[in-house]
Amino acid sequence: MYDVTSSKAEEFIHDGEILETISYAKKYKNDLTLINTILNKAREMKGLSHREAMVLLECDIKEINEEIYDLAREIKQKFYGNRIVMFAPLYLSNYCINGCTYCPYHYKNKTIVRKKLTQKEIEKEVMALQDMGHKRLALETGEDPMNSPLEYVLESIKTIYGIKHKNGQIRRVNVNIAATTVENYKKLKDAGIGTYILFQETYHKENYEKLHPTGPKHNYEYHTEAMDRAMDGGIDDVGIGVLFGLNMYRYDFVGLLMHAEHLEAAKGVGPHTISVPRIRPADDIDTADFSNGISDEIFEKIVAVLRIAVPYAGMIISTRESSEVRERVLELGISQLSGGSKTSVGGYHKDAKKEHSEQFNIEDHRTLDEIVNWLLDLGYIPSFCTACYREGRTGDRFMKLVKSGQIANICQPNALMTLKEYLEDYASIDTSQKGVDVISEELKRIPNEKVKAKTSEYLEKLKDGKRDFRF
Repeated sequence: MYDVTSSKAEEFIHDGEILETISYAKKYKNDLTLINTILNKAREMKGLSHREAMVLLECDIKEINEEIYDLAREIKQKFYGNRIVMFAPLYLSNYCINGCTYCPYHYKNKTIVRKKLTQKEIEKEVMALQDMGHKRLALETGEDPMNSPLEYVLESIKTIYGIKHKNGQIRRVNVNIAATTVENYKKLKDAGIGTYILFQETYHKENYEKLHPTGPKHNYEYHTEAMDRAMDGGIDDVGIGVLFGLNMYRYDFVGLLMHAEHLEAAKGVGPHTISVPRIRPADDIDTADFSNGISDEIFEKIVAVLRIAVPYAGMIISTRESSEVRERVLELGISQLSGGSKTSVGGYHKDAKKEHSEQFNIEDHRTLDEIVNWLLDLGYIPSFCTACYREGRTGDRFMKLVKSGQIANICQPNALMTLKEYLEDYASIDTSQKGVDVISEELKRIPNEKVKAKTSEYLEKLKDGKRDFRF
């Protein structure tokens, strides 16, 4: 039986409910009375149920789809404005004991170079990332208790936070590691992580088990219930996602929203972020072996409907996608973007031996400065802000600020100040000139006059060499 508050994976991600939802959406996809009712509810900007969202996703009426895209743009602007948060992945190790059929880290792969960074190598990688201008990292590692135990991850986090290089400093470390225990999540929380991220890959249990034939990740229930344990361990901010292309996209779209609803109902706060990666080739992985790939058009609509259905959650897109696709989905709902990324272990430091250890091929190869420049041209504010995490505004405290609209008096000035830091310390001349113009215009949009005045004061101090102001 479907139970949104249950702690059991097969009850809060209920196969029957998903199939009924898909069937319902196909039946009513062009029912204008129902669709207009759903859109009117969506305009309240408080979200939609998984069934309502699926009706919108399934709808193929051109005029309605334009309304959906316009509403997604409106919601994105209301909650996130022009801000785009920047981050980069940092791969610590690609040793893995799982047999995942879509990932080149799987244990049977004998062609990929296996590598694990030492703490000294991590220091060099982090300094290289700091020299780009990054302040926020997402740690990645394969699942291997011998080569990459939790103690190694905890030591690496301590190393990263301890590196102060020139004006550089990593201020938020998000962690994407395998499902683990409540006790281990408590240790990650104590280490000061930002968001705990774990992709479900697919919510279809039978296909999940086929895609993960061996290793600890084969256990569907343990993996799917990981976010519950993470939140029980004190981690306020969790990030979910599926790997579109592994399974039927309709099924995973519904499962993703049911997972978000479950966390809200059972733990009091939904996901901090939702990621929407698509499968990509790498090493011995050929995407032609997977028949559920989705077109750019479907992908863009998924992003738009997710933004409408879960208006408060951050949405992440990586360099898996091309610059053209990334540009189109930015206005439809994406709020976080990776830049200058490497998906290999030891890929950032210029003197590191370049070895074949990528997890997937990237499509957007531009440097961070080129991406910042591009975002500025598009009218966005590239933000390196980590203030909410560092001020304890996480979990339900963060969501209350978002839902009340008060976040604009916090995120807008923090985004502008961290952009100013980037311009002063790392930007090319062209990027710097564009950034100064954007800051001048966006400063006017801060609604609170006192906050606006204080932001102006801090921006002047940043020009004088001071750093790390935040609201």
